[in-house]
Amino acid sequence: MTKEDCFELGKITKTHGIKGEVILWLDVDFPEDYEEMDSVFLEVRGELVPFFMESYQLRGNRAIVKFEDCDTFEQAEGLVNLQAFLPLEVLPELAGEQFYYHEVIGFQVIDQKEGPLGLVQTVYSMQAQDLLVMIYQNKEVLIPMDSEIVLSADKNAQTILVNLPDGLLDVYLND
Repeated sequence: MTKEDCFELGKITKTHGIKGEVILWLDVDFPEDYEEMDSVFLEVRGELVPFFMESYQLRGNRAIVKFEDCDTFEQAEGLVNLQAFLPLEVLPELAGEQFYYHEVIGFQVIDQKEGPLGLVQTVYSMQAQDLLVMIYQNKEVLIPMDSEIVLSADKNAQTILVNLPDGLLDVYLND
């Protein structure tokens, strides 16, 4: 399994107790969609390694997880800060124009007034607000992921329609 075949589910943030349990922080909108998991891939030294769960207790966006063959505090401590991944095929289907961030990488950004601008490079998930990143005239431009700015996504045409606030592009071009 490669990272290209997966999406990032979250991260092991700390140990829990002394019997090998860890806290898995779930970086997803609906953690309850992942209650039936029995394994994840953890990125260990650049490789995705499968880890099978003995127990999984969801508490909000965090889960207390006990992995097989992880029975001591020291073993659990070795998992702290590892990223957790799941295969793309386990992502729940989205309705209509909804999209997962990884799906829009490479989509053409089209502004209602300016027309085609550039391609989506990535999406930053920030605490305050998520940001769509594109390159416009050789400059990185950050577009707030707000429903009044990002209007729609067309998966077939691989385009994202936006209504950029006046002056947003100028902020980046006048550096």
